[in-house]
This record gives sequence, C-alpha cells and structure tokens, in this order.
Amino acid sequence: MTDKKIPVGSAVLVTGATGYTGQVLVKKLVEMGTKVRAIARSTSDISFAADMDIEWIRGEIYDDTAIAKAMTGIEYVFHVAAAFREAKSTEKDYWNVHVKSTQLLCAEALKQPEFKRFVHVSTMGVHGHIEHPPADENYPFGPGDGYQRTKVEAETWLAEFGPKNNLPYVIIRPCAIYGPGERRLLKLYKMATKSYFPILGKGKCWYHLAHVEDLVGGMLLAAVEEKALGEAFLIGSSEPIQLEDMAAIMAKTYGNTLRILRLPITPFFILGDCCEFVCRPFKIEPPIYRRRVAFYSKDRNFTTEKMRNVLGYQPKYDNETGIIESAHWYRDNGWL
Repeated sequence: MTDKKIPVGSAVLVTGATGYTGQVLVKKLVEMGTKVRAIARSTSDISFAADMDIEWIRGEIYDDTAIAKAMTGIEYVFHVAAAFREAKSTEKDYWNVHVKSTQLLCAEALKQPEFKRFVHVSTMGVHGHIEHPPADENYPFGPGDGYQRTKVEAETWLAEFGPKNNLPYVIIRPCAIYGPGERRLLKLYKMATKSYFPILGKGKCWYHLAHVEDLVGGMLLAAVEEKALGEAFLIGSSEPIQLEDMAAIMAKTYGNTLRILRLPITPFFILGDCCEFVCRPFKIEPPIYRRRVAFYSKDRNFTTEKMRNVLGYQPKYDNETGIIESAHWYRDNGWL
C-alpha cells in the first residue's frame, strides 16, 4: 500500500458531500489537513459535519454561478454527486447532475492555475449485465436506464475533453457500495433475519461489493498517483460474491438458518411494469419496479486487478469481513 497523500493545506472541492460516500470522504479529507469546500443544496442536511472545518457552498451542482464560486482556488475535485433514482426523476434531472455538472466543473478547473486532479466518480453500472465474466474496465458499456446512460455520457465526454485540454483526470467506477450506516443494501440484511430468503429466477446473481472505506481509499490514491492519470478504475473487493453466499454470511451472523426460496422472475417483471405504469403519472415511488426485479437477473462480476496493479490500492476488506461488520452495525443500532 502506498503512502502517497494529498498535501496538507491543499484546497479540495467535494460534490455529493452529504451522501453516504461523500460523508466518509470529507471526514477523511478534514483529518488529512486539507482545506475542504463542498457544494450542497439549500435543503440538504449538513448537520453531520457540524464539528468539521468545511466551507459550504449552497446551490445546485449544475448551476454555473455556484460552480464558479465553488471552484475558485481549488486544486483537487472529487465529483461524487449523483442523482437519486426516484419515480419523480427525469432524464433531464440525470443529465443535469451527471453530465452538465461535469462539464461546468471541468471548464472551471481549467481556469485554476494550481489545479492538479479531477477525480470523477461514475458507477460499475455503466457496464450493465456481465455476460462473459469477469469484466474489466474495457468491457463494453451497456447502460440500462437513464441514470446509467448519463453516467456513460459524462465519462465519454470527460475522456474526450480531458486530453484535448490537458485536464488531469481519473475515472472511478465503484462497485456496490456498502458499509455501516449504508441503506441501499439494508433490505438484504433484513431479509436474512427472516424464515426464508427469496431469490427471483435461476441466475447465479453475482454481485461485486465495495466497502466504503476501500472506495474512499482508492479515490484518495487516485488523486495523487501519476499512473492513474487518464485512466478508469473499477473499485471493489478482490473477488465478486453470489447473492446466496452473501445471504448465508448475513444469516449466520444473526444466528439464523438460511433457507433460500427460489421464485419465478417473469411474474415479478410484469407486476413491476404494472406498478410503474400506475405510479408514474402521480410521481409515486412504486412498491416494486422493473429495475429492482432486474437486480436478480443481472450479474455484476468484475476483476479489480487494475485497481491493485496500476493504481496500487489493496482493499482492506474482504467480502466476509465487511458483510459481518455491517451486519453487526445494523443490529447494534436497531436498524433491523
């Protein structure tokens, strides 16, 4: 593991600082002694950072005035902001947060005389379903929704803009982010406490996890490692894991006997489509929708060799250690 770090006193901008990964990142940056600035909507809760020395810029991430103000004097950018997948989210919302914001930030970065690195956070989802695992960073893009399509567009634009304008950048593609306090995978932990753990379809359900501490560690290294310039990195555990194996670790941690219940997936796709059709006009979050059902039909199986061999980051967490840690946290904090 390298000991390269962003120099103390460096001016760093973080977008998406109020999100799960963003909160961990800004805490690390403050502890490192950098001068942290962050952009947040006027409605965003920043109380988590009450004891941190952070300069907050209130505004939308795609507002040119807010971006110009936030970028003044900045040396490093961690562009973590992402649009929520919600019933009310439109293709334009995704484009503004993922593409327009990237374009504005990069244009302002070129105006900063001491600018050193733009760390752009994308998603493993740009690759879609992995038919021939394991996939690496060169696997074809296969976005399946507006969120992923605009993530691809932002990456593609940056890969063209960066070299043409001598902008030092790195692209990070996180695998499935998890860790204590994360809510997206909480439903799986809850399911592991029940009598049966349902899995839709007959697929292997490969999943690739990225503990938030490892993701942030990789991002911080990408900001200073020369070999990372102009490259894209999948950040995640050394190995993928099947959903059934994840469930077994969770259930064992809770002293539960795992009973897998396999159900046909097609009826759930139909039900999801019906729910979306009914809920969409009212911008109501449907109880079940196609993307959630598709989770069981898509494999996320990657190799993270480039992260280890080129970026030089070795993950601290293996799958079992991280899953058990999170399982204990959810139970001890009354989230189950």
